[in-house]
Amino acid sequence: MRARAGRPVILAACDDPGDMEKIARELRARYEADYRVVLEGSAATGLEAPRCLGGAGDRVALVLADQQMEEMSGVEFLGRVREVQPTAKRLLLTTRMERSGGAILLQAMALGRIDFFEPKPGPPPNETFHEIVTALLEEAGRPYRSRTQPAVRIVGEGRSRRSYEIRDLFERYLIPCAFYPADSEEGRRLLGEAGRTPENLPVLVMQDGQVLVDPSKERIADVHAGAEALPRKRSFDLVVVGGGPAGLAAAVYASSEGLSTLVVGGEAVGGQAGTSSLIRNYLGFARGISGQKLAREAFHQASFFGADFRLMRNATGMRRSGEDLVVSLSDGTGVSGQAVIVAPGASYRRLNVPELEALNGVGVFYGAATTEAPAMEGREVYVVGGANSAGQATLHLSKYASRVTLLVRGGSLAAGMSDYLVREMEAAGNVRVRLNTRVTGGGGAGRLEHLTLEDVSSGSTETVSAAALFVLIGAEPRTGWLPAQVERGERGFIATGPDLTRGRATLRERSPERPPLLLETSMPGVFAAGDVRYRSVKRVASAVGEGSIAIQQVHEYLGGV
Repeated sequence: MRARAGRPVILAACDDPGDMEKIARELRARYEADYRVVLEGSAATGLEAPRCLGGAGDRVALVLADQQMEEMSGVEFLGRVREVQPTAKRLLLTTRMERSGGAILLQAMALGRIDFFEPKPGPPPNETFHEIVTALLEEAGRPYRSRTQPAVRIVGEGRSRRSYEIRDLFERYLIPCAFYPADSEEGRRLLGEAGRTPENLPVLVMQDGQVLVDPSKERIADVHAGAEALPRKRSFDLVVVGGGPAGLAAAVYASSEGLSTLVVGGEAVGGQAGTSSLIRNYLGFARGISGQKLAREAFHQASFFGADFRLMRNATGMRRSGEDLVVSLSDGTGVSGQAVIVAPGASYRRLNVPELEALNGVGVFYGAATTEAPAMEGREVYVVGGANSAGQATLHLSKYASRVTLLVRGGSLAAGMSDYLVREMEAAGNVRVRLNTRVTGGGGAGRLEHLTLEDVSSGSTETVSAAALFVLIGAEPRTGWLPAQVERGERGFIATGPDLTRGRATLRERSPERPPLLLETSMPGVFAAGDVRYRSVKRVASAVGEGSIAIQQVHEYLGGV
């Protein structure tokens, strides 16, 4: 077949004429205004279609396949589709009986061969079917929306750390932004229309026509929120330091229960979880959910209940003033609360390789850096780390890169990574894992071009070509701003409740007749939740749980318990 470029494509393969008629009816009625619907009556022609579409420059957004095709199963079909259309979402169509006995289907999902499975449509209405299809189309189209419907247009230098930081910030907020090199035709045109010159970059052209020249992160956050949305008061019932899962959960529960709440965050909402391309083990999301989307929904939820936010401001200190706790911010202001929840999460641990630190943002990225994944198409990239975040980043990058190599310093993945991720990487054709390996050097002309790798067992080294390096090797708690009264344990993590050292002088402030609450620190009225807490479980679900539990204890503290 010969494809014509234009709208993204929905491709369906089914060799049962009756079922195909129902599938065609549902897809054409709902989606044909925005998508080209391509229907194939066999597995063989269905496999040829993605190759022709790709060769013609068409983007396949979604592929649906009947599990019970004669030539091959739908699982095998969709696994082979991934080889030619790696960014397409894949929906397996089953019978009701197959879904109820779905061990093979769950395994296919765990190995990344399909994105989800759903019974074939029957007599209308088929709203559950369309709910799944619509969600998959939204996910498939998200990386491309920046090119077609940008809310922000950025003009800058292509190999600029600052340009990358700004693009990554908007990506974290799920705001579509398009980037244009200053020396490109479109870049020159935008600069001319904005009345700016290439001497001061990057230049941001907002959707409302506002022009920002090399804005600070605080300025971007304030413009995004809108001046009318910024909190004007400085005193609250509760101040939450940190906008990751723990801080957002605390904000939702506190504001929904009537506490005036301010969330202070030094980065975009979501913390480290906000950089994850796909969180598969969070309760209630069978298909998984991106960290950005989870954070955005939690942010809106807290906002709807009345929580205020001051983002891109780091906490720089905390002191007691009478009955209140005063938190100093990096913009020179201060806010106070009757209670404080400390949930700033942790910052990425660095490789501490000088030549690679100099390339941070121009080939070397800390975190999953989902902003950069589409730019890795056809390139060879490396990921460092042995935990779930590194596995998720590896699988996300494998959709674009020609090959992804995961570098693990230890001798096994099983110690730090969930089994479903290990199995999915084993099933991916363009992923390899190198154990007992660490990065000791690298470099390039203005951008990463090569890495030096060392075998920790033998001490031998080799130099490999690399287009990018994504580093996910753990994190250090952001607790250096806290006063000495807040006891910290191993590597700076905050001690709470039963982990507090009873004999320390820092506990003199505490009334001897009231023991600390479970998540309360050695400073009365100050609570800790999430990754920053000593001996916490480093999972999104546990951080959310601690953030919500902390609110009950804040109520107890404010009530004079």
